[in-house]
Amino acid sequence: MTSEIKSAYLAAEGLTEPLLDELDGVIAVHDRLILSSKPFIDAHWAQNIWRTPQIVHIDSINDAAKKLKAIQRNWCLYSYQLHRRAKLIEENLNTNQKKPIIFPSLLSPAPPGSFALLDENTLLASTECSSPFPNGEAHFVEDKEGPPNRAYLKLYESLTLAGTRPQPGEFCIDVGGSPGGWAWVIHQCGAEVLSIDRSPLSPSVANLQGVSFQKRDAFSLLPEDFEQEGKTVDWLFSDLICYPEKLYEWILKWVESGKCKNFICTLKFKGKPDRSIIDQFASIPNSKVQHLFHNKNELTWFKLSQPAGSGL
Repeated sequence: MTSEIKSAYLAAEGLTEPLLDELDGVIAVHDRLILSSKPFIDAHWAQNIWRTPQIVHIDSINDAAKKLKAIQRNWCLYSYQLHRRAKLIEENLNTNQKKPIIFPSLLSPAPPGSFALLDENTLLASTECSSPFPNGEAHFVEDKEGPPNRAYLKLYESLTLAGTRPQPGEFCIDVGGSPGGWAWVIHQCGAEVLSIDRSPLSPSVANLQGVSFQKRDAFSLLPEDFEQEGKTVDWLFSDLICYPEKLYEWILKWVESGKCKNFICTLKFKGKPDRSIIDQFASIPNSKVQHLFHNKNELTWFKLSQPAGSGL
């Protein structure tokens, strides 16, 4: 079986099934790690994709560390069995992947590869992975006082992967913004933000300079609303709770209008995700759909005017 492994996929906690639905050639499932006999695809539901898996035979813990170091410097362990042995190999590698990320930060120019113990004397190791974060886990230094909820971490991750973020002088729209976690991040970036929701923003966000709010149906906001003002929309953000199909119809109006430069939107699903609507979002030119560490039963859709991030 080991000679057949051409790709591997790490699912997010509790989301193995939608990932399996995307994949062909599955030959084994080890907890959240799925092994395939087919070359890798950009599976939307993967938290991390092992693009170049290879088998490494080892005689001991020291031998494992030595052979991995000979391949490259940075490694991250995914452990699903033989945990003590796997942990000792990790310790011998002297990896330091636990430090939380300070936002904003640039991605590491040397992201870690991934490895796992298939049995006592066999490693599966991939030098190239889809995520720049260890096991796809984006852990940030958290702000316990500023943002009104934890949704800000999702935008931290999105903007870090994008490699770009709103700038001072730019204008952003944030739909589904209440209580204001995303608007808070946009404000921290120095940009102006109009937040749209049926529920109000937290006063701590609503009172920030450069933050404005309209209580209305987000889907009533259209590109032509800004033509008379001569205002350019630099970013459109959505963390709106709605059916993805309705979001797609609305987003398509904005994309086709050419009135907005950058989009980051959450696609939220109830129950089993509908692959057809995911494919519709993914087929929008120069865009990408992927699962973030801070997504739940959700995906995030990106469309950037100048994709700058090595994480997408």
